[in-house]
Amino acid sequence: MDIFLVLFLAFYFGLGLAAGFMAGLLGVGGGLLMVPALSWAFAQQSFTPEYNIHLALATSLAVIIPTSLSSLRTHHAHGAVDWLTVRRILPGILIGTLVGGLAAAKLPDASLKIFFTLFLFYAATQMLLGFKPPASRQMPGNAGMTLAGTLIGVISSWVGIGGGTLSVPFLTWCNAGLRQAIGTSSAIGLPIALGGSVGYMISGLAISGLPSASFGFVYLPALLAIALGSWLTAPFGARATHRLPVLQVKRIFAGLLYVLAVRMAYSLWAG
Repeated sequence: MDIFLVLFLAFYFGLGLAAGFMAGLLGVGGGLLMVPALSWAFAQQSFTPEYNIHLALATSLAVIIPTSLSSLRTHHAHGAVDWLTVRRILPGILIGTLVGGLAAAKLPDASLKIFFTLFLFYAATQMLLGFKPPASRQMPGNAGMTLAGTLIGVISSWVGIGGGTLSVPFLTWCNAGLRQAIGTSSAIGLPIALGGSVGYMISGLAISGLPSASFGFVYLPALLAIALGSWLTAPFGARATHRLPVLQVKRIFAGLLYVLAVRMAYSLWAG
């Protein structure tokens, strides 16, 4: 086997270890870490530059499938998954992720990126400072849940994340407890990953110049190595969620949101 391929497989495995722990701890899919790392690795492997971001987004979403399953088992064992909320938001999630993945050739426009960046800054500040929603606020009706799921699904598929950076703030805004929001988000991440990765696979089948070991826009060697690593560490992150003080978990999640918001703001400024 080519020594460079072995080195990249080791890099992907290490990336999976880090992303899996993050996914279990915070209810996110690890795309914040995976997408920039994969984009860099694909550039080093001399893949066609114009499709590196598509490959990174699609592969990140595909990895979230086993990662979500692994962390979900632990959160469910702690009784932290609100399955009624998952069922109610599921139709919108599937619609949003599939549409977003099929539109893979078109990256989100500047206005969407600006909206997403501002939302992340707001959500991070709300969580960091402990803003509390009115006690009377509840989950919206079926139409509202479908709309929220569609927006979460579309944006998540376009930025290669499992939706936790959107679904956790949304659920806490609706007065869900933080641990329950994180556990429920790990369940929501599974259909996001399924719908988004299928959309990217289909949209990439007609594209020439992709790596030979890819299926559509999903690069299979990276998928397998990262998935193995994330499967091992996601349960440890999930257990840590239920052992750490709630305030500490909030600060970790707020920091994650700020990092993502700053990265997106910089991409707007640079691009």
